[in-house]
Amino acid sequence: MSQIVLINVAGEDRPGIIAALTETLARYHIPVLDIGQSTIHDALALGMLVELPAADRDSGVFRDLLFTAHGMGLDIRFTPIDGDNYERWVREQGQPRHILTLLGREIGAEHIARVSALIAERGLNVDRINRLSGRISRRTAPAPHALASVEFSVRGAVDDLTALHGALLGLSQVMDVDVAVQEDTVFRRTRRLVCFDMDSTLIQTEVIDELAAAAGVGDEVAAITEAAMRGELDFQESFRRRMALLEGLDESVLVGIAERLPITEGADRLIATLKRLGYKIAILSGGFTYFAEHLQRRFGVDYVYANQLEFRDGRLTGEVAGEIVDGARKAELLRELAAREGIRLEQVIAVGDGANDLPMLSIAGLGIAFHAKPIVTRQARHSIATVGLDGILYLLGMRDRDLAALDRI
Repeated sequence: MSQIVLINVAGEDRPGIIAALTETLARYHIPVLDIGQSTIHDALALGMLVELPAADRDSGVFRDLLFTAHGMGLDIRFTPIDGDNYERWVREQGQPRHILTLLGREIGAEHIARVSALIAERGLNVDRINRLSGRISRRTAPAPHALASVEFSVRGAVDDLTALHGALLGLSQVMDVDVAVQEDTVFRRTRRLVCFDMDSTLIQTEVIDELAAAAGVGDEVAAITEAAMRGELDFQESFRRRMALLEGLDESVLVGIAERLPITEGADRLIATLKRLGYKIAILSGGFTYFAEHLQRRFGVDYVYANQLEFRDGRLTGEVAGEIVDGARKAELLRELAAREGIRLEQVIAVGDGANDLPMLSIAGLGIAFHAKPIVTRQARHSIATVGLDGILYLLGMRDRDLAALDRI
């Protein structure tokens, strides 16, 4: 019978190692069943699973591999693998897989330890760990808004994904990092459309509160806004009540607010990157087209759906024209845009912060609560609370070196 052997090689990395070792195997016509390699700070860890035919079990292949490895200053170890053990390993290739992403300003040993312990408690196994963020100099100050991200590929059945999300959210809140877990499917790698809320998502303000402050009714409108975002008031009712308080505001006030909208950290980088990769960008907002169209011109947004303000003699009437964009309408628009683009809902990303964003977050393949209200963070499947919008790039599996290469094109 043939013998399956695991070959482990360790040492200082250099060009030609894999070529030399596999050329030795090739001389003996040895099948390679699996191969994997990782390198950290020029330290190589290489593994190969090979099958040694019965006729060659006493051949010189191991001797030649030893000579080759030692000649290159490498340590090499051979471990026989039991046939039943190997077949169990083959069967496991059908197990569910998930991608778990750590995201923050800095990631330390405690973050990794606590997340790894949580994974192990649920009977899951880590297959692979990749650093997505760039290498960190210890001699220069970190760049403003620096990000750190590590990605785990996890194998095993998740009995209750909602419970796992909840446990990871709990860790996130006490460790000042974000932890997201996604099913590792083909759709995770083929997103095509991103739908953003506007207020407190793409911009760091609620425009209706800015208008209210200019109209001298800031406290009244802010109270209604907060109640609506917490889910305590029906959005349409709260919206009409707030709009009525703005009656008579001069349009010139809107011009000034539009010109100084505070853009959220990372929005420029995120949208510019996604546009270059062919993504379609949409704003689905319970705010106003007057301001969303300003962002559309700035970012090159493809679709804008928001509420149309109504003016009379250059002043707000306190009403809006057409259908109010509430949570249900956002979800409906997301479905319509996916159909128009010829993609599945699993290929859509939705990002928002308020209760009226939950319907679209729940149906998108990747729904992200961004610096969101507590009720939204608890109910959304994914949450970002420690970094800017460009942290979403890591949830898509992008690496800093990929983004740098894209910038050079």
